[in-house]
Amino acid sequence: MKTTRLITTIAFALMMLLSFNAEAQKFRGLDKSPLDVNYYRTSRNASPDARVIYSRPQLKGRTIAALAPNGKVWRTGANEAVEITFYNDTKFGGETIKAGTYSLFTIPGDKEWTVILNSDLHAWGAYSYNEENDVARFKVSVDKAEDSIEAFSIAFTKDSLNMGWGTLRLVIPFSKA
Repeated sequence: MKTTRLITTIAFALMMLLSFNAEAQKFRGLDKSPLDVNYYRTSRNASPDARVIYSRPQLKGRTIAALAPNGKVWRTGANEAVEITFYNDTKFGGETIKAGTYSLFTIPGDKEWTVILNSDLHAWGAYSYNEENDVARFKVSVDKAEDSIEAFSIAFTKDSLNMGWGTLRLVIPFSKA
């Protein structure tokens, strides 16, 4: 009887151990709006001047207006608010920005968008956006392109940070201060 109980206890313990181990091996699927990062460097071997971390929502037959409504603060991507780091004092959209990390929000519009740098970090979406913590706020013109980009994209060039989605294009002047 004791032997049967001991074997049952050991079998139960092994079953529990194996089930916990199997559960620990499960991974999530791919995010529907994958995280991306983009650095700006003057050359491949140079230290970065800026970095942007953002999630890339996809249109999937939807309109930009449905995903980023005009006149409302938008996280400028998906999931967490965009995080932008300037490693040196920088001119961004005509504003002088001290070196540091900021969240980047936008307010979409038909002909221009408001771009906002905010000192709050690690925000999910724009739900906790607090205007009192804005570091800079400026407007940029909206341009239209012939080609369409399915996934929201941010990229640096030598003198700008560029955002594109669908046929929408925004160009924000960028340079060392």
